[in-house]
Amino acid sequence: MEANNTPQLAPFSARFSPQVPELLNKLNCSIALSTYQAGKIVFISPTQDNERLMTLPRAFRKPMGISVSGNKMVISLYDEIIQFQNSKELATHYPNKQNTYDSLWLPRATYYTGLVDMHDVDFGDDGIYAVNTSFSCICKVDGEYNFTPYWQPPFIEKVMPGDACHLNGMVVLNGKPKYVTALGKTAVPQGWREHIVDGGILLDIERNEIILDGLSMPHSPKVYNNELYLLMSASGEFIKVNTETRAYDTIKKFDGFCRGLAFYQDFAFIGFSKLRKNSSTFAKLSFSDKANFAGIKIIHMPTNAQVGEIIYETSVDEIYEVTILEDSIRPNILNTADEIHKYSLATPSSTFWAQKEPQA
Repeated sequence: MEANNTPQLAPFSARFSPQVPELLNKLNCSIALSTYQAGKIVFISPTQDNERLMTLPRAFRKPMGISVSGNKMVISLYDEIIQFQNSKELATHYPNKQNTYDSLWLPRATYYTGLVDMHDVDFGDDGIYAVNTSFSCICKVDGEYNFTPYWQPPFIEKVMPGDACHLNGMVVLNGKPKYVTALGKTAVPQGWREHIVDGGILLDIERNEIILDGLSMPHSPKVYNNELYLLMSASGEFIKVNTETRAYDTIKKFDGFCRGLAFYQDFAFIGFSKLRKNSSTFAKLSFSDKANFAGIKIIHMPTNAQVGEIIYETSVDEIYEVTILEDSIRPNILNTADEIHKYSLATPSSTFWAQKEPQA
C-alpha cells in the first residue's frame, strides 16, 4: 500500500489573519467561544510575539450561552448552569503550570436546571436570567427550583415544555431582561420549524410586544453604544435595529451562517458555523454551497471593514456563543470533571492551593 504522507492536523487547528494576534494584544483581551457540537469552551489568546494564537479547549457537556460580568462568568450547559469566579492569584500558582496564566476561571456554584435546553444566560441585578428554550420563557435560576419563569411571549399562554417558538437570544439591560429573539411566533410545540428560515422575531420584554418579524433565524442580540444589534443566521446578515421605527439596517452581509456576537472597543467579533450537510433546511439557504467554514470574523465598527478572521480546520463545526475576556491574554478555565478545581481555595482575604494527600 502507498503511504499517506499528508500531515495530520492537530485538534482545534485554525488558520488566521496575521494581524489577529497583534490586535488581541493591543486590545489586551482573549476570545472565548462555546461549541456544543464539540462539547468545548475554547479560549483563544495571542502569543506575546504577535506570531501565533494559543487555543485552550476545555470539555463541558453541550455548552451554550456564556456571560461575563467583572470577575464572574456563567455558562449554560446540557442540564445545568455553572457560575465561575476569576482569580489572578490562583492563576499564578496553578499547580499544573505555574507562572503561565493571567486569569483562572474556577467553578463556584452549579445550578441543576434539568433538561430544558437553556440558551443565552446573563447576570441581572437580582440574579441569573436564562433563555429557557424548551419552556418558551425567560427564567430565573437561583437554586430554589430548577427554574422560575420570569416572562413569556404574549402569544404563549402557558409555560410548558414543547419548544414552541425557539427562544434563543437575550439582552439584559439595566439589570433586567430587555430584548429576546425567537425563530417563530407560535404556541404549538415545535411550530417554529414550519417557517424556520423566515419566521423569526425580535421582542421587547418591557413592552411585551414584537418589534420585528419575518427575520431570518435571528440570534445573538447585543447592545453596543446604546444601539441594538443582532445576527440573522439564515441570511448571513449583521444588522442594527432601530427599536423606535421598528426597522433595521444591514451592517454586513456574509456568505456564512453567523451566530455568536461580541463587541469590544471598536470591534465586533462574529461567530460562524458550518452548515449541516444532511439538513434539508440549510440546503435551501442562498449561501449553502459556500458556508463550509466555522470560525470568527472581526469587524471594525467605525468603518464596517473586516480586519481579521480565525477559521477552524479541525474539531469545531458549530459555534453558539462568542465572548471577550477583557484584560487577559492568557486565561484558563477549569471544569468540574477534573479534580484539580477542588484544590483551589479562596477566602475574602486570601487564596491557597491545597496539597494533595499522600497515598498510603
